[in-house]
Amino acid sequence: QVQLVESGGGLVQAGGSLRLSCAASEQPFSRYAMGWFYQAPGKEREFIAAISGSGGSTYYADSVKGRFTISRDNAKNTVYLQMNSLKPEDTAVYFCAAEYIGLRRTVVPTAVGEYDYWGQGTQVTVSS
Repeated sequence: QVQLVESGGGLVQAGGSLRLSCAASEQPFSRYAMGWFYQAPGKEREFIAAISGSGGSTYYADSVKGRFTISRDNAKNTVYLQMNSLKPEDTAVYFCAAEYIGLRRTVVPTAVGEYDYWGQGTQVTVSS
C-alpha cells in the first residue's frame, strides 16, 4: 500500500508561484508513474500532469502547458509540481497519485481511473 503525502499548498496572488511536493512511502519509487490532479468545488477531479517512472516522459493538460512543470527525484521518493503564472481558476484541491508500472518506465497514465493510490490533497487558492 503506497502512502502519498502532499505539501506546499497555500494562498497566492494571481501571477504568483507555488511548488507542491508529494512524498511516497513505497520503494523502488521509480516503478511508479506519478500524476497530479486537481478538483474544484462542485467539479470532477481533473488531470494536470504526469511523469513516467524514469522521469524521462511527461504529459500535461492543455490548460497548464507552459505554466506548470512536473518533476521527480527518485532518490527522495518525491514528485514535484512547480506552478507559475497562477490564475484564479487554478484554485482547487490538488492531489498526487501513483500507479505501479513496474519496468514499463516510460508509461505516463493520464486518467483518474488509471491510478490506484492517492494523497489526501492540498488546497491551492489563487486570489485575483
